[in-house]
Amino acid sequence: MDNCFVVTGVICRQPDWSESPAGIQHHYLVLEHRSMQQEAGVNRASYFRIHVVVAGELTRQSHNLMQGDVVRVAGFLNRHQTRSGQAKLVLHAQQIEKLS
Repeated sequence: MDNCFVVTGVICRQPDWSESPAGIQHHYLVLEHRSMQQEAGVNRASYFRIHVVVAGELTRQSHNLMQGDVVRVAGFLNRHQTRSGQAKLVLHAQQIEKLS
């Protein structure tokens, strides 16, 4: 089954880091996307924020990212459940590119 997502946006919060009990580095970003898209022949403003998880070796590429940086992230979507039990959609990065 396909599960591919690519998005460009601005890192809108200061990135956070953690290390799992297994010693795997994790980098957490919140990405804000704004664009104009065509839908049924009409322009539509698209706006959303999405949490991005960067894990393992890919954290070496993302260690210098800061709030305000523009990035393109490719990866897959997954459900994450918060400690309070609320479910949210999260992008797990497989590629990340700093654009500015």
